[in-house]
Amino acid sequence: MKIALAQVLSTSDPQHNLAIIRDNAKQAAAAGASIVVFPEAMQVAFGNPVASFAEPVNARWAGIIRQQARDLGITIVAGMFTPGENGRVRNTLLAAGRGVDTHYDKIHLFDAFGYQESDAVTPGDAPVQFELDGTTIGLAICYDLRFPRLFLTHAKAGAKISIVSASWGAGPGKAEQWKALAQARAMDTTTFVVAVDQADPESVGHQLTGTAPRGVGYSMVVDPLGQVIAQAGREPELLVVDLDLDLVDRAREKLPVLKNMVEL
Repeated sequence: MKIALAQVLSTSDPQHNLAIIRDNAKQAAAAGASIVVFPEAMQVAFGNPVASFAEPVNARWAGIIRQQARDLGITIVAGMFTPGENGRVRNTLLAAGRGVDTHYDKIHLFDAFGYQESDAVTPGDAPVQFELDGTTIGLAICYDLRFPRLFLTHAKAGAKISIVSASWGAGPGKAEQWKALAQARAMDTTTFVVAVDQADPESVGHQLTGTAPRGVGYSMVVDPLGQVIAQAGREPELLVVDLDLDLVDRAREKLPVLKNMVEL
């Protein structure tokens, strides 16, 4: 399976962000990818009043994503915001195209490093997987990467790939943690982990203030034994990677961690 990682910078303008998604999805489709993955917060970047932009998954913004996916013959995964409880939103990952139409609401909220996502976001309560070309794929968002149980749930449901869309907060050691956690979740579950972050705004000269997480870059694909097989830098970049899905079966034969796991 060819999968594209669109490491981009979303903006305060949902319409412009749709153009970013369309342009990168078009390039991904031309490169032969069957799925293109974007970061979280693609509808509108963090640091903006996200509640004023939140829409249901059956409304206009998500509908345009579905139309782009149909027009290009590719599956698109992209982060958006949907209405939550008591004026809050849900941090949602939409997957649409080629027989796929589902969404995942982020379960683990980023109340860490001086940022309180729960002030503005209602947590989700259910893991989500979907099937593409006979392969089961699990969905996760940013801070979820620190919680192995979600990825184990995906693997036990048959997932060979876990997608993580992020707007990873910058700070000392945060880029190193991003890589280490992606590798750990791949090794925990002997699955491919496809981790797609927003590009680092400073890489293109943007100086940001406040605590809103905006991205460090370094989107990557980690194989089932923990090897990073493709990685972007800090700048906007489109990576197209051909995944050998048989490697999952071979890894699980050599290292049957899922079978050996003891529930404590």
